[in-house]
Amino acid sequence: MGNIVDELKTILEPGKLAVDEQTLAIYAIDQAPVLDYQLPLAVVLAETVADVQAVVTACAKHHVPIVARGAGTGVSGGAHASPGCIVLGLERMNRILDLNPDDETAVVEPGVINADLNDAAAVHGLMYAPDPASFRTSTIGGNVATNAGGLRCAKYGVTRDSVLALDVVLADGSLIHTGHQTFKGVAGYDLTGLFVGSEGTLGIVVGATVRLKYLPREVHTIAAFYPDFRSAASGVLAVGKARVQPAIMELLDGGSLRQLDEIHGSDLSARGASLLLIQTDGFGAAAEADVVRDVLAAGGATVTTEASAEAEQLVELRRNSRGVEVDDEYRVGEDVAVPRSRLVDYVGELEAMAVAHGVQLKVVAHAGDGNLHPTFWVDRLDNQVDAEAMQRLGAALDKSITVALAMGGTITGEHGIGQYKLRWLGLEQPQPVRELQRRIKELFDPAGILNPGKAI
Repeated sequence: MGNIVDELKTILEPGKLAVDEQTLAIYAIDQAPVLDYQLPLAVVLAETVADVQAVVTACAKHHVPIVARGAGTGVSGGAHASPGCIVLGLERMNRILDLNPDDETAVVEPGVINADLNDAAAVHGLMYAPDPASFRTSTIGGNVATNAGGLRCAKYGVTRDSVLALDVVLADGSLIHTGHQTFKGVAGYDLTGLFVGSEGTLGIVVGATVRLKYLPREVHTIAAFYPDFRSAASGVLAVGKARVQPAIMELLDGGSLRQLDEIHGSDLSARGASLLLIQTDGFGAAAEADVVRDVLAAGGATVTTEASAEAEQLVELRRNSRGVEVDDEYRVGEDVAVPRSRLVDYVGELEAMAVAHGVQLKVVAHAGDGNLHPTFWVDRLDNQVDAEAMQRLGAALDKSITVALAMGGTITGEHGIGQYKLRWLGLEQPQPVRELQRRIKELFDPAGILNPGKAI
């Protein structure tokens, strides 16, 4: 411990290294359930690329693990501290280095907050399309690390679809640039795409060139209330058959609506047992919205034409639909995805498994791309839960995974594997595929110091 921390003290300017217990505790975890709580040896708050290179070089010399961290909003444990590690905080690297409205690109440091980039782009009639629910606090670097998604994924894609180039510090402290400034480019292997979603296990992103999209001139919001969740899921397929591509297509069950009402004082649960929230955007937004309303009404929904203020409120409520809780061992929010054609079937299975295992359930979904976030939990009494209840919760979680996979789905649509989902990765990816990934990891990080025990 002394060697690496003492060396970091000599190479970093004052204020960039923290070893006090309070800071170590803050940076030890993200928002995921904690399986193995560890305090880092130290926290580095990097401000420049040179800082990152110096820290990585020192850690490589001492064979000390490094966990890179953005805002800590991840929910899969990808930023949990590893034993004997240095946590490398990148939130101070928060400059927008270039924003070119003619090329429709931006060059940013990893600590730039998603919402801040959007605000800067909006001045030029542009937007950064990926919009995770935590967009007001999450960083672009963290979004890149997890290949984050969000509400607009169905139309605009996930983070990988907006990343053109990356500056990456490798495990030996060297700096490389991957990708291109152009929208098209197929020279060599797609290393940029490989780094996106690698959760800090292959290199540390210190800069990103991202593609911007046109800020929609018009947005229409449709709220469709249904008597049950499965009927609302059927509405998703009906919109698809009408060949309309909404920008946002979100699904909330009755439990989610009740929780939102309790938190925000809304009356959503009085208007239906499930809500399908759809936004169309662009110059054809009004025409598309008319088609959507007709399709949903024909399917039995109570369809409302929301005023602008309420439309914005509904979207904001959806963004906050995870509630005020943080996942822990008693409450786990999942992140599975299934083919859209199986959405109705999977929703039915979720409801059945909650009853069968005696656990509580609420579900929200990015319904446009089949990505669901079911949350299972068991109640506590004086912060205690008996072992039998924990077994039931674990069984429900396991079942939600195996059923999704049986339907052709995946164990994570946008949150990443991190530490928490490693237990299920072998169910989705066969051993030869996992071994190939381990070999790639070994090529980029032969000493295994970059975020060990995560992602693969």
